[in-house]
Amino acid sequence: MKKLVHPVAGAIALLTIASFWFSTLISELSGSMEAVVAVKTAIPWGFLLLIPALAATGGTGVSLAGGRAKGLAATKLRRMRVIATNGLLLLVPSAFFLAWKASAGEFDAAFYGVQAIELVAGAANLVLLGLNMRDGLRMTSRLRIRPRSAQR
Repeated sequence: MKKLVHPVAGAIALLTIASFWFSTLISELSGSMEAVVAVKTAIPWGFLLLIPALAATGGTGVSLAGGRAKGLAATKLRRMRVIATNGLLLLVPSAFFLAWKASAGEFDAAFYGVQAIELVAGAANLVLLGLNMRDGLRMTSRLRIRPRSAQR
């Protein structure tokens, strides 16, 4: 069951974070304050999907790695620590702050400063989750590792 839950939960987490990030970017680029308010106030509700998906991904990942993770599994666990820290210390508080500011119609320097931090931290988490997905596919032989000489 863990071998099914882990990739499904990981994909849900990656797609949820991607939807938050791209929705934010598109709403800001559209110039519509209504769109920004809708996106910023919806994102905290998305945590009801994201947080269990991340917990399931992390829990099954640790369980699948066994007692001591080695190689790609150890690399994935290190990345997950960064992802979790980034999420808990930057992304979740930023999302609640931005939802509060957006719902009050306060699009000031504080809003855009936190928005910039959120976009950078979110992009970092997307990259790290993508790398974890790639390494997970390599570990299960669903993605072949090409020799460096063949990559050029």
